[in-house]
Amino acid sequence: MKTFGKSSTELVQRERERLAALENLDLLDSPRDEGFDRIVRLIQTVFTVDIGLVSVIDAHRQWYKACSGLSNDEVPRADSFCRYVLDDEQPMVIQDATKDPRFLAHPAVTGDTHIRFYAGVPLKTKAGHSIGTVCAIDRTPRSFGRKDLGILQELAGAAMDRMELMQTAATDSLTDALTRRAFKREAEQLIASALRHKQDLACVVLDVDHFKRVNDTYGHAAGDEVLKAVAATCRANLRTSDLFGRLGGEEFAIVLSHTGAEDALKTAEKLRAEIAALPVTGDFGTLNVTASFGGSALSIVGRDIETLLAQADAAMYRAKETGRNRCMSWTALNAAPGTGARRRVLKAGVIIFNDRRSTIDCTVKSLGVDGAGITVSNSAGIPPDFTLSIKADAFETTCAVLSRDRQNLEVAFR
Repeated sequence: MKTFGKSSTELVQRERERLAALENLDLLDSPRDEGFDRIVRLIQTVFTVDIGLVSVIDAHRQWYKACSGLSNDEVPRADSFCRYVLDDEQPMVIQDATKDPRFLAHPAVTGDTHIRFYAGVPLKTKAGHSIGTVCAIDRTPRSFGRKDLGILQELAGAAMDRMELMQTAATDSLTDALTRRAFKREAEQLIASALRHKQDLACVVLDVDHFKRVNDTYGHAAGDEVLKAVAATCRANLRTSDLFGRLGGEEFAIVLSHTGAEDALKTAEKLRAEIAALPVTGDFGTLNVTASFGGSALSIVGRDIETLLAQADAAMYRAKETGRNRCMSWTALNAAPGTGARRRVLKAGVIIFNDRRSTIDCTVKSLGVDGAGITVSNSAGIPPDFTLSIKADAFETTCAVLSRDRQNLEVAFR
């Protein structure tokens, strides 16, 4: 289906539905998976190319679910070859990028990445929504016949099947923690019970500090050992009644039953100290890592797992912003107006500042009446106050930044 001739309203609606389908799969920033790694290695072998890629694309970025042959794990959507595949919802083959007017001046073509050949097919759900791409990429020009394209489309179908199969998984294969979807499902049951019986309950989020540096310096095998060690340390210091899940690559979450905000912070501090004191050993030598923690608890506004996670995330980002290897409660942010009840969303947004002369595309990941959680490609240069626009909702408001890290912002609406 081509986008040519579609009205602005139709395009906005199509993007809204596409992002809803992506949000339902809950794949963004999810942990690495050997099944997808195998698909990208197969792409490299079958087509004899330098790079194999399985990606999903949100409102502002292309995130690599699996990639072999490139060092980065995402690129801005506006800078991606794959945005053309996404827009047209059709396969695209570029035999020589230096001869294509769309790409001949592209940094990936003119720079060290030296891309010449590209073949990409859309990654489509059963309902027909294009949520990403599967690609074969090379650094020398080459041909790509109809049979080759058919094989790439079959691999895209296998990748989509794998994504749908993952929705039923309950345990993360690397760390034995609950998967993100299973963690949230069980957390909602514990929250419902706590509310019914008027019991305390708290949520803690932790993120391994400088994890990308570990992977870049020592390799993914070392990173995997770090994650397994952190997860094992957490489980060893938690009660059997506590929930422990892996939310993303290096981010974990805990639900503590019969626990208030103060005791949750004590638990977080104990885990922080245990992780900081833990030597991680392997063929790479011995590493010491730390983690940053954020906590939240049931309250008048925090009565569901999405809100508790949003609040704990806000506190965790502030812990990172103020030095890392520390624990913080969301109540210490002095920002209650921006961390009220939230619902999980995936919406295209625009950050507007500098008297509306500067804009940055973003993805709104959580939304409430008084605040939002936002992801960007890079938060550097974004001022403490700006305007947020969500075109699909005809929504625009001024915001104040509560906390941030390199790619995440928690904001309060003014």
